[in-house]
Amino acid sequence: MSNAMPANFAAGKQYAATLVRSQRITPPTSTEDVRHLVFRRDDLSFSCKTGQCVRVMAPGQYGNKYHPRLYLVADNDVERDGGVEFAICVKRHSYIDDFNGERYQGIASNYLCDLPLGAAVEFTGPFGYPFEVPASRKSGILMIGMGTGIAPFRALIRTIYEKFGSWDGKVRLFYGAKTGLEMLYMNDENKDLAQYVYQPTFKAFQAISPRPLFDAPVDIDKALAQNAAEVWEMMQSVDAHVYFAGVNEMQARVEKTLADIAGSTAAWEQAKEAMQESGRWHEVLY
Repeated sequence: MSNAMPANFAAGKQYAATLVRSQRITPPTSTEDVRHLVFRRDDLSFSCKTGQCVRVMAPGQYGNKYHPRLYLVADNDVERDGGVEFAICVKRHSYIDDFNGERYQGIASNYLCDLPLGAAVEFTGPFGYPFEVPASRKSGILMIGMGTGIAPFRALIRTIYEKFGSWDGKVRLFYGAKTGLEMLYMNDENKDLAQYVYQPTFKAFQAISPRPLFDAPVDIDKALAQNAAEVWEMMQSVDAHVYFAGVNEMQARVEKTLADIAGSTAAWEQAKEAMQESGRWHEVLY
């Protein structure tokens, strides 16, 4: 996997982008507000790819100039009318203060979700390694993610079936959310991924929380376990690639399930190391 990034987009340098589209991708009946935001830069030298992140420099509070937050790139950059457009996926966030029990709105997420069209945003990046499409169309593609971690997978799936027209290897998506309404890009509000269910090599496995009102963990580990034979077969294949994206908290649970599928922690670690050494393991955690 290449780790090259444009030299003129150093980590510490800031750039501005203009919001050109803000689309809610969760249904009106869902309590979760998740948005697909498209930004534009009038600079053809800018480049960010699926699997990378940009750091949004939201206005700070309490004397701080900025409140920086990383967001996954939801779409590869697209050249249009002398500029470059790219997208991020943002969930409106709030949290309960452990000390006083009061609920507060997340600074960066609410700033972005409320941003009017035409507004400029400061950011740095991109950061991280891009999710490259395998060189061979016979390669299997296994994607595992939760929440807004589906953003790079959406772009990856669109690339292989729209740019290449077809894919010979198995394409499997394991994706989790609290409820069916929050299945991003796979609900009644936004059906981007539904058009690919008719592709003979594509299958998506959805997992939801058994008790969403109590913040119970999403059963993505159960979905993986129910398809253990195929998951393990793909991971052992010399040409299959695994893409892993989501919040840091999901990693331990998913890897424990993969160790169970492998038969032991040692067997799983050996398999993961082999995938990493051959460039077939790709992950982005935030």
